[in-house]
Amino acid sequence: MSVKFEKDTIKQTGGVAGTQGILRGGKHELADEIGTALTGGKGNAGQPGYLAVYLQQLQTNPLRTKMLTSGALSGLQELLASWIAKDRNKNGNYFTARVPKMAAYGAFISAPLGHVLITILQKLFAGRTSLKAKILQIILSNLIVAPIQNSVYLVSMALIAGAKTIHQVHATWKAGFMPVMKVSWITSPLALAFAQKFLPEHTWVPFFNIIAFIIGTYVNSVTKKKRLAALRKRHYDESRGGRPEDYPRDPKY
Repeated sequence: MSVKFEKDTIKQTGGVAGTQGILRGGKHELADEIGTALTGGKGNAGQPGYLAVYLQQLQTNPLRTKMLTSGALSGLQELLASWIAKDRNKNGNYFTARVPKMAAYGAFISAPLGHVLITILQKLFAGRTSLKAKILQIILSNLIVAPIQNSVYLVSMALIAGAKTIHQVHATWKAGFMPVMKVSWITSPLALAFAQKFLPEHTWVPFFNIIAFIIGTYVNSVTKKKRLAALRKRHYDESRGGRPEDYPRDPKY
């Protein structure tokens, strides 16, 4: 009995190991297929991967490619932030009216502006590879490029949120400018230093778009959560008939 039990155990163990090998092989095959599709390879001999095609389009059609990239990322950022914050529209969907507006902002405002500003910055420092030149480039980016981009972003967000007067737009810009600039002053030098060291110049704008997508998704989701919490509190107070401080106290005699 003991011998038979041991043989059965060995067979069962071998079966489990074989199944795990198949699963692992499947995962590896999927990873290989994704990698081949992105970068090409022996499986696609003579056919460039999606990444190579994208980089080629950045060189041949830079503005159009940047507009499509920024528009897609901006729309996805709004959709993802709504999902994280559980911010639905009246129909219970996360795809709110802000999603296409954010996509339009990314494609027609953010991308062209970034394309022009980064191109000017690159031309100013073309052929200058010294440490002093790189530091000066980072300083100019943070003192000139970032304030322009952030100001345009805040004004656009105010208009998308429904601001109708100059006073409302200015109030939004004034309230958000310094917090946004502080985030830029932390992340921008690191991102620009990385781009200077490792990336070709035509990939800078998409790279910065990805950084902005990650940070923007986080900030947008936190803002939405705070707004929803304020709305719930307001609804709770109204359902109770108002807060105690809304009513006059009994006179003291």
